Amino acid sequence: MRPESREKIDLDQRQSGSEGLYWALIAQQRRTRDSVMTAKKRDTFQRRTGITPQDYDLLARVPLFRGLGREAMQSLLADAWVQSFPRNTVLFIQEDPASRFYVIFDGWVKLFRETEEGDESVIAVFTKGESFAEAAIFDEGNFPVSAAVVEDSRLLVIPAASFLKQFQQNDHYALNIMAAMSRHLRQLVQQVEQLAVKSSAERVAGFLAKLAPETSGAVVIRLPLDKGLIAGRLGMQPETFSRSLAKLRQIGIHTKGDQVAVPDVALLRRFSRGRRAAASGCGVRREAGNAAATPVGLARHKRVDAR
Repeated sequence: MRPESREKIDLDQRQSGSEGLYWALIAQQRRTRDSVMTAKKRDTFQRRTGITPQDYDLLARVPLFRGLGREAMQSLLADAWVQSFPRNTVLFIQEDPASRFYVIFDGWVKLFRETEEGDESVIAVFTKGESFAEAAIFDEGNFPVSAAVVEDSRLLVIPAASFLKQFQQNDHYALNIMAAMSRHLRQLVQQVEQLAVKSSAERVAGFLAKLAPETSGAVVIRLPLDKGLIAGRLGMQPETFSRSLAKLRQIGIHTKGDQVAVPDVALLRRFSRGRRAAASGCGVRREAGNAAATPVGLARHKRVDAR
C-alpha cells in the first residue's frame, strides 16, 4: 500500500472515530436531560399527591394497579391525594354519590350498614395494601354501604371522574379492574366457605395467623381492631369471638388486653386449616357463627368529606 493511501485511511478513521464520539456524547446528554426531567416530574407529582416511592411499591401489589409502570400509575392518579384520617372518621355514608374510592397505605377501615334501629352490621374490614369502594364508581351510582376509619389511617383518595377518564382511554386498565373485582369476589367466597366448614376457633386462628410477622416460632400479636369489629369480619358475635380465644389456650395461646401471645405460629397455622395436631390435644367443638350486629351508630363517628 502506498504511503499516501495509508495516511488517507488513518485520516478517515480518525474522522469516523471523532464523529462517533460526538454522537455518543449527544446521546449521553439527551439521556441525562431526560433523566433530570423525569426526576423533576416525579418530585412534582410526589409534592402534589403525597405519594412516596414506598407507596409505589405498595400500589404495585394492589390488584388494581398490578403490572402498571410508574408513568401509567401517575396518569391514573393525576388528581389523587394522600390524606391521614383519625379514628372514627366517616369516609362516606350509604347512598352518598360514589365520587371516589380508596387505597389503604396504613390503618384499618370498615364497611358497614346501619339499621333503622341504629344497629350496625359490619360488612367488611380492610387494611394496608387493600382498595375499597372501586366497584361503586363504575355504575355511576351511590355507595351501597358506609365506611369509617377504625384505626388512625393514611389513605390514598382517588377521584372517580379523572380515574374513569384515564381508564376509558386505555383498554389495558380493564384487566386490572377485572383482577380487583375478582379478588373481592374470591374473598367473599372464602368468607362463605369459612362460615360453612370452619369452626369459630379455626376462623380466629386464621385471622391471628395472618397478623403474625413470622411463619414459625413464638410471637406476640397486637389486635389492631376492637374485638367486636374482628368478630364482625369473621362472621360471629363478639361473645363467640371471646370464647374462641379462650379455646385457643389449648394450643398455648394467651390473651391480655389487645396482646396475644402465640408460642408456635406454625401450629397456629395448622390449626386454622382444620388439621389439629395430635400433640396439641385440641378438640374444639364447631359452632355456627352469626353475623355480627353491634349497636354502634354513626353517632360514634365524625364525618369528613373528601376535599
